[in-house]
Amino acid sequence: MRGSLVVTIVGPDRTGLVETLAHEISAAGGNWEASRMVRLAGQFAGVLLVTTPPDGLDALHRALAALTSAGLTVTTHAAGDAPPPATRVAHLDITGADRVGLVRDVARVLAARGVNVEEFESDVHSAPMSGEPLFLGRALLRVTAEQSLPALRADLEALGSDLMIDLLASDD
Repeated sequence: MRGSLVVTIVGPDRTGLVETLAHEISAAGGNWEASRMVRLAGQFAGVLLVTTPPDGLDALHRALAALTSAGLTVTTHAAGDAPPPATRVAHLDITGADRVGLVRDVARVLAARGVNVEEFESDVHSAPMSGEPLFLGRALLRVTAEQSLPALRADLEALGSDLMIDLLASDD
């Protein structure tokens, strides 16, 4: 059985940063399983899943901790269990006028309905005709079989008439 770590990395973006990270993981006997990385306002931010034989976890922790000397903030967490099998995946796309508190309001609706957010990404662009800030959000949700997607959609649409909500269930 392999040990699994969820690793987060934040630091000033620069060429070769991913190679340095990959080198340290590999040298410690770790395997890079999955990741999400992005450059935001000049900062590199990443989250990844790394596996290693159980006897290699200490070496992997040390290798990742050593990256702080390269100006990175690195944290590691033991990986959790897979979601319960009685759930399904739904895809949520939100488009609308950007405003303070929009993500908070959407998250409140999802939490109130017991929906788990597995992935979320957002951005603000200029609207094509007006140039006004336009919010674009995409989420991968985990919902139970009992949760009503039409009711969830109605709750999200109630947040504002300027929001376009696209909510689709999909099979895993």
